[in-house]
Amino acid sequence: MSIYLPQIDPVAFAVGPLQVRWYGLMYLFGFLAAWLLGSLRAKRSGSGWNPQELPDLITFCALGVLLGARLGYMLFYDFTTFVTQPLETLKIWQGGMSFHGGLLGVLVASWYFAWRTGRSFFQVTDFVAPLVPLGLGAGRIGNFLNGELWGRVTDVPWAMVFANPAAGFLPRHPSQLYQAFLEGLVLFIILWVFSARPRPIMAVSGLFSFCCGLFRFTVEFFREPDAHLGFVALGWMSMGQALSLPMIALGLYLLGLAYRGR
Repeated sequence: MSIYLPQIDPVAFAVGPLQVRWYGLMYLFGFLAAWLLGSLRAKRSGSGWNPQELPDLITFCALGVLLGARLGYMLFYDFTTFVTQPLETLKIWQGGMSFHGGLLGVLVASWYFAWRTGRSFFQVTDFVAPLVPLGLGAGRIGNFLNGELWGRVTDVPWAMVFANPAAGFLPRHPSQLYQAFLEGLVLFIILWVFSARPRPIMAVSGLFSFCCGLFRFTVEFFREPDAHLGFVALGWMSMGQALSLPMIALGLYLLGLAYRGR
């Protein structure tokens, strides 16, 4: 027996001609959560951070997420359009956002903030990493509400039928919820607890990269590959998995550097 997900209006509410979409609200939640969590981290004894620095940090990271996610999607998932119609990259409101591109955007924003404030790059990323997962989870909830990025066909008891002709009205894994749980809640708990005690530089960043890459790589086995790409390697590896492997390797490398000699 499958669970049927009704067609949910992607517009949460409208104020005159302005339409506020669920997906946009999820982004807003992620930014506000990062601000709140960042304030809590900055107030910890010996944090080396001032809560007054957060507006600039969150603003730069928000711009990095939006621009990087859109550019990353065009480069990784729709390169032909990027080359033939580059202005399409600017149409963020049309959808098409890449997690890995957004991550690269945050890294660029973190580097810029580090340069402005005289900190090292990893001082900033170690501070930012625990602020990210709740936003990732919220984004996957937005995908779920939009009935997009569904999972592969399955007969598990919790399989869901998405009211979308492109999904074929077949029972599928609700992979968006798997990602929201692992990349959102579980990753947040891991990083928040780990970063509650002083850690060597790069350790928090390394743990984020490793766990996030591993969780994404795992969930991709249940997620339907992008129709226009299919499997990109070995007959079973999706683009999401291919992009997650460097994250796993980088995370292990950073953790090794952080704890070398210990």
